[in-house]
Amino acid sequence: MASTPAINLRKGHAVRHNNDVCVVISHELKTPPRMASYVVMSIRSVSNKKVSNLRLTSNDSMDSVLLERIPHEYSYKDSGGYHFLHNETYDDVAIHDDIIDAVRNYLIEGNTYTLLFADGLVADIELPPSMEMIVTESPEGVKGDSANNAYKSATMETGLVVQVPLFINPGEKLIIKTEDGSYISRA
Repeated sequence: MASTPAINLRKGHAVRHNNDVCVVISHELKTPPRMASYVVMSIRSVSNKKVSNLRLTSNDSMDSVLLERIPHEYSYKDSGGYHFLHNETYDDVAIHDDIIDAVRNYLIEGNTYTLLFADGLVADIELPPSMEMIVTESPEGVKGDSANNAYKSATMETGLVVQVPLFINPGEKLIIKTEDGSYISRA
């Protein structure tokens, strides 16, 4: 295992903390005036899903864990969790709600997502930068409001609510930015 300085870690990196594999879910370098810099980060355990907040000096380091990024196709959801199929071997991987919570509104059956594996366990799901989604519900735009660059709420096929321009109607395909759930354009 390679030791990585705390200031070089980023969101999505895997580290070993208290003999447990963890994924960095947030990372911030603080440099107060006339004081030594330090790193504040949150990590989530892969095995028990517990989140820990750490404060490390910029000289501290943690053991890195190799993450495997393997594409899988989202298949279905049942009582066993969310099921993903490996694109070549058709191995079924069931993922429980605690990992899915952050990406639930972007899961569309048949789409391919990158699963991150650390020590053989699913550590996280990586979304593409943007996705095509279909509008299922959207109120009519009010005529005359278009001069103000107005937006309205639209519900996508996954339940995600996005602010869209007034001219968007149900049934249209839109490109949505997965980082913040914002409207980019029509598809």
